Amino acid sequence: MSDSLSATADAELVGIVPEERTAAWPAVFALSMGVFALVSAEFLPASVLTSIAADLSISVGAAGQTVTVTSLVGVAAAIFTPIVTSRFDRRLVLWSLLSLLALSSLVTALANGFVMLLAARFLLGLALGGFWSMAPALTLRLVPAQSVPRALALISAGVSAAFIGGGPLGAYLDSLIGWRMVFGLSAALAGVALLALLATMPALPPQAAPRLGTLGVLLSRPSIRLMLISVLVIISGQFTGFTYIRPFLEHAPQLGVTAITVVLLGYGLGNVVGNFAGGAVAGRGVKLAIVSFALAIGVLALVMLQFGASPIVAGITVALWGFAFGFAPVGFQTWMVRVAADHAESASGLVTAAFLVAIASGAVLGGLLVNHVGGLGPIGYMAVATLAGALLVLVAGKEPPRP
Repeated sequence: MSDSLSATADAELVGIVPEERTAAWPAVFALSMGVFALVSAEFLPASVLTSIAADLSISVGAAGQTVTVTSLVGVAAAIFTPIVTSRFDRRLVLWSLLSLLALSSLVTALANGFVMLLAARFLLGLALGGFWSMAPALTLRLVPAQSVPRALALISAGVSAAFIGGGPLGAYLDSLIGWRMVFGLSAALAGVALLALLATMPALPPQAAPRLGTLGVLLSRPSIRLMLISVLVIISGQFTGFTYIRPFLEHAPQLGVTAITVVLLGYGLGNVVGNFAGGAVAGRGVKLAIVSFALAIGVLALVMLQFGASPIVAGITVALWGFAFGFAPVGFQTWMVRVAADHAESASGLVTAAFLVAIASGAVLGGLLVNHVGGLGPIGYMAVATLAGALLVLVAGKEPPRP
């Protein structure tokens, strides 16, 4: 089946809501709450890492491996959850995945050693990869076709909010109530998101059952391969820089802890605004959304390298960086649903897996650059990778067909 499926065929294959049917916006909002709870739990260890290490008597490096475990498990879960659960109502699967999140955060809060902590983060990886692989695809069944970019922006807003909830807010709460209570709150948040889904999500019976062969079908399409390569290049650059933004801020503008917290809060707020702006731009053109955000991040990285010694320049640039990256989730998700509407769940799993691989590889590469080049190294790679990704999509990418 070609990438240029007609809107009628898309609706028949994946159940896009007809124009005349009322959109299930409360369910979309509940999905966004679930994404916020999941991604906040994913980011929390980074903001409470030293507290975890001290309490469990392990090294900071060992504690950091909890993030690696979550990402690696999430890659497998993103690819295989739609296949393994293909016979079940999709809302039942979502409920189960949020229950796993609640259990993971609760076990983390009660962890009495490194093994128990890793087991808890393993559960989070299953929930994170599975939920993220299905949420964008199920959006096609909850809202009319013309509202899909706006719905994806709302779901992606959960990620933007998590940059605040899992970062600066997590660190602040750790100083007040301790890291175990922070993860207790994470479990409670998962419970609230689960209740919201229980109350709002309509029945979503399985449709075309994904199989392992479906992955081969998708990977045979040039548009899918280009999208995955673009994710790997651009997102690895993004998270090489973002994971090690603190060493840069300490080295270049020489900011203190309080100032760094404020700068990161600016990043998170910018990301929230950029997410909704990205939804509007993606509705006009997916290629425009992808190229513009990647190009903007590349240019901002160059500005940081040249003028980042100024605290004012650093603060403004990081906030604009957050705004630009807000375009990324909704841009790539809209691209995915337009070129793989007939296998949306499996395609969403591939995109999620590519994101997680890019995040993990970016963190590893950034660590090597920090150790051998210094705080400017990750920002330099971010500039190169995002500009290269923007050029790749600009030259090789084609605007996907509109539904």
